[in-house]
Amino acid sequence: RATPGGAKVAGGYVKITNTGTLPDKLVGGSFERAGRFEVHEMSMNNGIMTMRPVSGGLDIAPGASVMLAPGGFHMMFMDLKQPLKEGDSVKGTLTFEKAGTVDVVFDVRGIGASAPAAGTMGGMSGMEHQH
Repeated sequence: RATPGGAKVAGGYVKITNTGTLPDKLVGGSFERAGRFEVHEMSMNNGIMTMRPVSGGLDIAPGASVMLAPGGFHMMFMDLKQPLKEGDSVKGTLTFEKAGTVDVVFDVRGIGASAPAAGTMGGMSGMEHQH
């Protein structure tokens, strides 16, 4: 999503489908306008919403899809080098344990944009990734 001026972090959302016959893991990635890329998970613990980096990668079973969306698993782009504006397209990568590194282009949507619909990438994304 777009960021207000001065923001140093942004979230990214995507649907990833493993079309292969073996399990895989999303283990990292890059975003050309950020110093760091991390996969995070939000969860409720004793009525308190917490967010933490996913250690060891995000599992994706063969034939399964994983939705990275607000309130659950999502990408964090940290140490932003410049604000993200609605309509921007930003190059990046998704890195998988087995499938390797896949080039992607993240489409920046408005600050108040909703989560992606099934079958699309959203937030800062504009395509479905399959491997």
